[in-house]
Amino acid sequence: MAWQCFKNRDLGVISEALDIAEDITVNYYKFSTAQWKRHRFDVKTLLALKGDEITQGAFALLNRGSGGTSNFELKTKIYDFYFICLQDHQILKATARDKRLMLLPLLVYIFTHELIHIVRFCNFFQRFDVAVKEREKEERIVHRTTFNILKNIPMPDLDYVLDSYQGYRMCEIGAQ
Repeated sequence: MAWQCFKNRDLGVISEALDIAEDITVNYYKFSTAQWKRHRFDVKTLLALKGDEITQGAFALLNRGSGGTSNFELKTKIYDFYFICLQDHQILKATARDKRLMLLPLLVYIFTHELIHIVRFCNFFQRFDVAVKEREKEERIVHRTTFNILKNIPMPDLDYVLDSYQGYRMCEIGAQ
C-alpha cells in the first residue's frame, strides 16, 4: 500500500514544530540545557520507518531503544533513547480531511505530547513497559499536561487543534 509521505516543503514545518515543542517543554519542566540533553530522542518520518513502526491508529508512535558509551577507563554507560515515529500518512490525511487543521500547530501538539512522554520515562515518573490499563492512564495524564502547556501559547490555529483533539488517543507506545 502506498501511503502519503511528507514532502520536502514539509520538512521545514516539522523542524519548526519540533523547535517550538522543545522550547515549550524545556520551559515547562524548567530544565537546564544539560538536563535536557539527557533526554535522548530522534524523529523519523514515514520514509525511514520499518514495518512495526507504522500504524494506522495514531499520529506518532514512540519507540525505545538503548545504547551505550565507553570512556577511557572502559566503563560502559547504558542509556535509553527514543524515536518519535511520525505517521505522515495519518497526519496528512487529517489535514486533508479538515481544512482548518494546519500542519504546524498539529505537529506542535504531537511533538509536545511525545516529548512529555519522553520526560516522564527518562525521569522515572512512568515506566515505558506497562499494562494496557496503565498505558491508558498515562495517555490521560500526558494529554492533560499537553493541553496545560499549550493552552496559553499564542499560535494561530493551535486552539482549534486543542479543541479538536482533546480527549483522543494520539500515541501508541512500542518497544524496539
